[in-house]
Amino acid sequence: MGERPPLEARHETPLQRADRNFAELLQELRVTQTGVQILFAFLLTLAFTQRFPSLDTAQRITYVTTLLLAMVAAALFTAPAALHRLLFQQNVKPAIVRISSRLAAAGMVVLAFAFTGSVLLVVDVSLGRAAGIAAGAGTLLVCALLWRVLPMLVRHAVVRPRAAPGEAPDREPSERPR
Repeated sequence: MGERPPLEARHETPLQRADRNFAELLQELRVTQTGVQILFAFLLTLAFTQRFPSLDTAQRITYVTTLLLAMVAAALFTAPAALHRLLFQQNVKPAIVRISSRLAAAGMVVLAFAFTGSVLLVVDVSLGRAAGIAAGAGTLLVCALLWRVLPMLVRHAVVRPRAAPGEAPDREPSERPR
């Protein structure tokens, strides 16, 4: 994605903007990290259940793939904290924010596949392969719609025309003088 020009209405320096953006990113990661941790813990314990030995080859492949996807998602979501820690006070905060944002976006893609694999596996074991595939496909579709399509629709609906000269660029169109 291309870089968007910053709104000047905040009157913040590039460093202040980087600090704010990093704080906002960390808040987003706190939300996603909890879900990833729960999913990963669930998958780790699954191999130690009594029913696990009865899984067929496809189910075991789905399990291992999903476990690894959950691990990669967890690694991608925790990488910004490690990146920040290792580069702390090195005057590279804008780069940390840019790279961390990309790591988080990649984490969301991997998480969607981990969710898909988890649902596929559980429904396959519970109701059969066809139902598992359908449920997995539905899960992937829901993630794509909520995490990609919805933000695109909101962005297109909310994009405002450029402010008139001397007018604050962050005003709602209904607040603009006529």
